[in-house]
Amino acid sequence: MWKGRLSGAIMASAAACVTLLSLAFASAPAPAQTAFDRPGGDYFSTPVTSGDPEDCALLCERDRRCRSWSFNYPDVEGGSAVCWLKNTVPARVPGSCCISGVRGAGVIEPRVEGVETSIDRPGGDLRNFELKDGESVEACKAACTADNKCRAFTYARPGYTGREARCFLKKEIKPPRRKAGFTSGVVR
Repeated sequence: MWKGRLSGAIMASAAACVTLLSLAFASAPAPAQTAFDRPGGDYFSTPVTSGDPEDCALLCERDRRCRSWSFNYPDVEGGSAVCWLKNTVPARVPGSCCISGVRGAGVIEPRVEGVETSIDRPGGDLRNFELKDGESVEACKAACTADNKCRAFTYARPGYTGREARCFLKKEIKPPRRKAGFTSGVVR
């Protein structure tokens, strides 16, 4: 009889722990979504001179009215990125123009093998060129891989070094520096 009560109490405690853990993980904020916008619900917008989506997420955290946010990349060199604070959580829609998130969710850059998101490797240039509309970091990486003299690359999003995206092929591997709007990688 004693054993039956003890094992029942242990089972009830285990079930309670599992329930608490599942609630804790379910309520954890989702990371910001790269390449998604959340149109609607805007109550405030401001330029982000740093060009860094993390600054937009921080603005939302500091404003009690904010429930979600969208960060729009600059579209021309010298133009500013824009942060839109929202008092609702609109549905997300695909859009390479933006990063969006909900309050409590920081910006987590995607991890792709051989690609360093939000990293610039200034200097050591072999050559640089403008990318065609629609070409992305993959085209820049492929150009570096195809050139035996190229050891690393840096891709600049449209609006960070000019109206169009730009690819910098590197003959030397320079130290990485955090810089929003840039993506780098070492190929050899």
